[in-house]
Amino acid sequence: MSPPDNSAILDVETWSGKGRHDENFPVGSHLIARKYREPIHRYYAFARNADDIADSPTLSAQDKVTRLDIMEDVLLGRRTSGSPSALALRESLARTGVSPTHATDLLVAFRQDAVKRRYATIDELYNYCHYSAVPVGRYVLDLHGENHECFSPSDALCISLQILNHIQDCAKDLAELDRCYLPQALLDHFGASVDDLRRPAETPALRRVFITLLDRVDRMNHAASELPEIVRNRRLRLETAIIHGLSKRLARRLAHNDPLANRVKLTKADAVFSVLKSVFYLI
Repeated sequence: MSPPDNSAILDVETWSGKGRHDENFPVGSHLIARKYREPIHRYYAFARNADDIADSPTLSAQDKVTRLDIMEDVLLGRRTSGSPSALALRESLARTGVSPTHATDLLVAFRQDAVKRRYATIDELYNYCHYSAVPVGRYVLDLHGENHECFSPSDALCISLQILNHIQDCAKDLAELDRCYLPQALLDHFGASVDDLRRPAETPALRRVFITLLDRVDRMNHAASELPEIVRNRRLRLETAIIHGLSKRLARRLAHNDPLANRVKLTKADAVFSVLKSVFYLI
């Protein structure tokens, strides 16, 4: 039975203008074999558009959820129009045989972003990351036909990248979206508050919150260190090694710099060093 004709549905996507080159880490770079690059770019476009809906400063929470639901309907073939990036990804998934779960899981996180602005505990934050970050790594691994033993270190790397991004953008997220991913239990433990993120510089209490989260990131990066060792595809092995190196370098920068005073970010030197260290995995 064919899906209903929904040609009258308008495009629900609200692209912010951001692209793959605006990200901290490579997304389907030229290190990846050509046949895998286009599917990864389609997956990224879907994720980018869904994220832009969830982060829109003008859409209501209900409007965001409705739009994300339409993206899922198009992705799963329940609608024929309304989301060009979902349609493009649906066609790609049909060709590659990769499960749509890696995309629908992302939508769980983006719907949560539409309605949830605070996180009580670190477990709540990890649960969010399970949907917002973990599916990305698993999609790339499944696309390459990698063994699922790679999932655990990939999950650790993806969660570490997500938490690093939360620390990087903590002041911006609060100012623009009234959203804070820093666990309230951790803030309370060190005597910090969400309102401290509105200050021009971090407080000693906030610094302790950041360091505690970065300690967890370090442990996850350690767990992720085996990923480039067990990935079979040579080019993907190199890309994962570079991303892992960049994650460790960004964690070190955040450990020594104030994300409220200035956005802490990677430099060209960080990229060069990560590439040089990754060459080891070509042997």
